[in-house]
Amino acid sequence: MTVVGTHAWTRQETPARTSGATTLRAEWIKFWTVRSTTWSVAAMFVLGAGLTALVCATSAGWLASSEADEPVGAFITWGMMFAQVTAIVLGTLAVTSEYGTGMIRATLSATPRRGEVLAAKAAVLTGTLFVAGVLTALAGYLAGNWFLDREGIGLALTDDGVLRALVGSGLYMAGLGLLAAAVGLLVRHTAAALSIVLGLVFVVGNMTMLLPGAWGEWTTKLMPGNAGARIATPESFNPLLLDPWAGFAVFAAEVAVVLAVAAAAFSRRDA
Repeated sequence: MTVVGTHAWTRQETPARTSGATTLRAEWIKFWTVRSTTWSVAAMFVLGAGLTALVCATSAGWLASSEADEPVGAFITWGMMFAQVTAIVLGTLAVTSEYGTGMIRATLSATPRRGEVLAAKAAVLTGTLFVAGVLTALAGYLAGNWFLDREGIGLALTDDGVLRALVGSGLYMAGLGLLAAAVGLLVRHTAAALSIVLGLVFVVGNMTMLLPGAWGEWTTKLMPGNAGARIATPESFNPLLLDPWAGFAVFAAEVAVVLAVAAAAFSRRDA
């Protein structure tokens, strides 16, 4: 008798292919589900618009006097100097919170193409920060300029650099968030990422001014916080910084380099 062998055919399950729109929608939902997003955006508005209005209210009389030695344009987005902290926090948490909870493994199981995941995260983060940054700067300008107008030194939207500064505030907030997210992707730890980016922007960027000669001058100009922030104000307190668009180009290039390194690490390391 001949025995005929039988083969049990089993179908190997493969993950369903997700579209870019599906991945983007998933990242949007995750981003806005956590409370830190709402609190960070709210804090940006309070700090950015509120402090701009406050400093304009308290400084308008002095700025209108002959004793003033600072440009009026440096004050109408003044609060954005502090609002940038919230952009850094939000960018960091957008990445590190998933590593802290282990959610990143579920994300990569659903969407194995890591480049697509990273692109969706970046799009949601930068889009949110750009809109929030522009609206915050606009609110601060409208509130602060009301006090300046009372002293006859208000600035119109059509004045040199004003509209650019409002849009530039959104660009700078988006860039800072992306920089923080890239660092978070590299270190995968919230406290470490925050320490690195906050230290780089607020501490190292100012300490370089102590370096002697042309070396110190150019190091200061090229630091991310100094180069990028120039686009977010019509006039700077520091006239030695790069021109607005040149500074932002340097800042964008620096962010792109860090993001490229982070993307390479993300594609090679285990979750």
